[in-house]
Amino acid sequence: MTRKYFGTDGIRGRANVEPMTASTATKVAMATALVLREKQEGKPTDRVVVGKDTRLSCYMLEQAITAGFLSMGMDVILTGPIPTPGVAMLTRSLRCDVGVMISASHNSFEDNGIKLFGADSYKLDDAIEAEIEAKLESDMSGNLAAPDSLGKAARLDDAIGRYAEFVKRASMLRGASLEGLKVVIDCANGAAYKVAPQVLWELEAEVVIIGNKPNGRNINDGCGATATEALQAAVVEHQADIGIALDGDADRLIMVDETGAKIDGDQLMAALAVSMKARGELVKDTLVSTVMSNLGLERFLQSQGITLIRAAVGDRYVVEQMRRESFNLGGEQSGHIVLSDSSTTGDGLMAALKVLGMLKESGNKASEALSLFVPLPQILKNVHFDPRANGGVQPLDDDAVKAAIKEAEGNLANDGRLLVRASGTEPVIRVMAEGDDAVKVESVVDGLCDVIKRVSL
Repeated sequence: MTRKYFGTDGIRGRANVEPMTASTATKVAMATALVLREKQEGKPTDRVVVGKDTRLSCYMLEQAITAGFLSMGMDVILTGPIPTPGVAMLTRSLRCDVGVMISASHNSFEDNGIKLFGADSYKLDDAIEAEIEAKLESDMSGNLAAPDSLGKAARLDDAIGRYAEFVKRASMLRGASLEGLKVVIDCANGAAYKVAPQVLWELEAEVVIIGNKPNGRNINDGCGATATEALQAAVVEHQADIGIALDGDADRLIMVDETGAKIDGDQLMAALAVSMKARGELVKDTLVSTVMSNLGLERFLQSQGITLIRAAVGDRYVVEQMRRESFNLGGEQSGHIVLSDSSTTGDGLMAALKVLGMLKESGNKASEALSLFVPLPQILKNVHFDPRANGGVQPLDDDAVKAAIKEAEGNLANDGRLLVRASGTEPVIRVMAEGDDAVKVESVVDGLCDVIKRVSL
């Protein structure tokens, strides 16, 4: 069936505009409870954990989602602001049937989203999400719990403390020390604004904190993993050894070396892969990334005897590929890094601790340890389109666009790579090309974007 609500990372949209309204959020909770009950062959579902980031709309959606689950007889455990991987961890450790994270990740505060995790702490797969969608527009009133079977809601006061201990243990840094490392951390005014600085301080790093004063409207606003300029300046100003940038729900990581240079997910994955291979910890000497990762990463890994497998864009698809063959390292250029020996989803703080542990052990500077290859020139441009334009024909289904893509692929030939895809969360076509010739790459991208714009009017 066509997916109306769920994209590549749950449901997402403008706050208080469908589908991110209180009424729809309540229905999502009710439908989720129903689907899970059917999966358990009539056994009543018991409890759910609900976390959130720091957006203003999280108050509204948290209450609406809670009401939906309570009405179906499920008990709700509320964590308050906590990273997405914290919700995944708590879903399993608290023996919940489902976990809910209210967040739009790296988007601005005007947006929000709903991410769902199963009892195994993995994001629900596409088939289950499709079943939930099928129930959203149906009458669920006949399935409401009886008055004496309504659920209860309670706050989990030590949620971030549990998560803090989990990431320290999982990163093999519990009881270890980061003494001697000066770290600047940018929490994006988001979900990790308390727990991330707390963990670094407990591990005895010297910590400089920015982006830790959320007010409901400043999440990801000129800060965090998608806007690293403030972090880069702070690292240089404070003469720090490294900078850490998380996004709004702290499931992605970008770093900054001691010179103020930005280090993306591709470089971080390269460093982790080489380190894990040297220790004999990298399963099948393989890294799983996405079609967006730089060709320079692939060539570097080949030189190190490491295989790169590419999945579709989205950390859930990286995780699915990792689970199929039990790989234990994967991620995205954008900074989602999955360490599946410990976590079921991208975890920015856990990945950061792994990197800090590497630096502490080696004594190398971040600029030496985390810039292992020269990326090929890569250009990514987004083309927004009106879904109602061109007679409702989506840009990638248009014959002129198809012909332009074929021509662009021919122009790059063996000198590079082209990727054109529709966003899973907004009406946008993403055009990415990379290759040895920067001029040719830019020309290919610009030409293709022009064609997409013309058919989208």
